[in-house]
Amino acid sequence: MAKKRVKIDASVCIMCGACVGSYPEDFQFSDEGPATPITGEADEDAASVCPVGAISVEE
Repeated sequence: MAKKRVKIDASVCIMCGACVGSYPEDFQFSDEGPATPITGEADEDAASVCPVGAISVEE
């Protein structure tokens, strides 16, 4: 799967862990709580695991 630039909207993130659990090499929880991309890139399907749509993929 190709990696794409991703962003997480911290104001939308509910810290459910779906992204961290599904893509642990791409996402982690920040010290403040919400998930963050580790490198700024993730598998292009990563946005689909977020139940609240906090992950956006830049084309």
